Amino acid sequence: MFAFSRLFPRILTAIFIFLLYAAAPFGTAAHADAPPAAEAPAPKDLLGRETPEGLVRGLVKAMAEQDYVRAANYFDLSKIPTTQRPARGKDLAQDLQQVLDEGGWLAQGRELSNAPEGLLDDGLDADLEKFASVRTHQGTVDLFLQRVKSPDGIQIWLVSSRSVAQIPGLEDKVKAGIFERILPRWLLGGPLLGGVPLIHWGALVVFAVLAYAVSGLVTVIAATGLRSIWRRNPDSLKRRLVEAAVPPFRICFAVMLFVLGVGYLGVAVVARQFFAVIGQIVWWSGLAWFLWRIVDAVAQVTIDKISQLNHWEALSAIRFFRRVAKFLVMAAGLIVILDTLGFNVSAGLAALGIGGIAVALGAQKTIENLIGSVTLIADHPIREGDFCKFGDQLGQVEEIGMRSTRIRTLDRTIVTVPNGEFSSLKIENFAMRDKFWFHPKLGLRYETTPDQIRYLLIELRAMLLSHPKVDPDPARVRFTGLGADSLTIEIFAYVKCTDMNEFLQIQEELTLRIMDIVDACGAGFAFPSQTVYMARDSKPDEAKRLMVEEKIRTLRGISAETGEAVEAEEPDQPRPSSTSETPDIPEQPESGVGRLLGRIGISWRP
Repeated sequence: MFAFSRLFPRILTAIFIFLLYAAAPFGTAAHADAPPAAEAPAPKDLLGRETPEGLVRGLVKAMAEQDYVRAANYFDLSKIPTTQRPARGKDLAQDLQQVLDEGGWLAQGRELSNAPEGLLDDGLDADLEKFASVRTHQGTVDLFLQRVKSPDGIQIWLVSSRSVAQIPGLEDKVKAGIFERILPRWLLGGPLLGGVPLIHWGALVVFAVLAYAVSGLVTVIAATGLRSIWRRNPDSLKRRLVEAAVPPFRICFAVMLFVLGVGYLGVAVVARQFFAVIGQIVWWSGLAWFLWRIVDAVAQVTIDKISQLNHWEALSAIRFFRRVAKFLVMAAGLIVILDTLGFNVSAGLAALGIGGIAVALGAQKTIENLIGSVTLIADHPIREGDFCKFGDQLGQVEEIGMRSTRIRTLDRTIVTVPNGEFSSLKIENFAMRDKFWFHPKLGLRYETTPDQIRYLLIELRAMLLSHPKVDPDPARVRFTGLGADSLTIEIFAYVKCTDMNEFLQIQEELTLRIMDIVDACGAGFAFPSQTVYMARDSKPDEAKRLMVEEKIRTLRGISAETGEAVEAEEPDQPRPSSTSETPDIPEQPESGVGRLLGRIGISWRP
């Protein structure tokens, strides 16, 4: 981050060179103004007179190329006879350039609107815009633009007919600049560059260097005084703000001195207009750099204070919002610079609004990741530097960015996870635990006696309670049961530390002491094994078998000698009579054997 801060001036320099080429009022290619947004295609003015800013740009370009015939098209000549307009228009363009060169200046930056309707809050009529001022002995005279309808039916801006009438009379009233007063007439001429004598370009460069030197001297004196006031606390916010503000303030103050003084030199307005555009770019770039460094200074002071208070969970939030603030500074600076160069930023933003649905559809993942990063910062399940488990991976969080989170794994590789996906994962933060769980299970041999187990339980509890790093609540040691191949003793305790290396050292110490205690009581640790018992095979007892079979036969009423059923004797009954009537025969009661066999599930009838 600090490396990028050091590269920021170089980046601004590269942007400045590119914009310098784009802002030049002379060259082989004309600068194309961004057309205003329109609901339907409409005729466009080829000279760029649809906006006040476009008129001034085109007029200065025509003056730089000394094309006064084209420059005459920027004046409202409606009150001049038609036959005289070509000659009078050319003379007016030359006269206006001479007046502005000696003691006038053009409106700059936000003073000129790049909207077709112009500035509506400048206190003038809706169809009037101030575009230049001339310094005279009687005071300052303002020149205006007026919005009129062209012969093609297009609404365009022209130098108003009232200002056209004032221009010829200003030549004798203008208050000449320093060049006109102190330098001889012949020295003001010479070779031309972009329609401007080289001496004028040289004078502007020398004045810019002088302004920068004066600004540096003022800045050093002011910074030294402020440092002496806050020398007792070198890390204070005020001192850091001063240190951060010195380099960009020097640039911005130099631009202010240059702009204030260049109007009194009396150099060509074309050269001044060119340097004015450069000055605005440098000013806004310096202001962006100033805000960039201020954000860095405030964030660093906040981080230092948070670190002293051990509020580590807020560090990620501070770093995130610092990135967001820097992004906003860069975006705002770029928009202002583009607006200074004449691009219709409002139309571009309106176009983004019209295409908002398409942008939203195309940027779903970007928005999701941004929301995910905000969630990570607000909920702070992790912080930069935390060791965590996400999904099925382990690693240390290195950076929580606006789009993704970077994590260094145990293999020392970097895993980059989009914040939208990362915020939805199950995250286990190992850095947030306050204690370590010590939970070994001891498997003892089955030859261990109950008394040995009782001895082990007593000694192990005493070991845990006597260790200064073991939390006594709870510090449990219990005989939990009979396992498949061992007798199990379970230890449940917490070690009072937060560093993994310290915990491993304490765990090693406790484990070795457990081994000593088990060995001291004559027991041993069981291995996962099985015991096989070897014995000779013996036949079933034949006598017992015969005895059981005899009992069953007796219960069933079967003779052991013959194997036939034994019939029970019945008492004598009277013989039935010969008559047809059949006397009722009483039912025989069930014998005791039958009842006994029925109880064991055997059906029997005599």
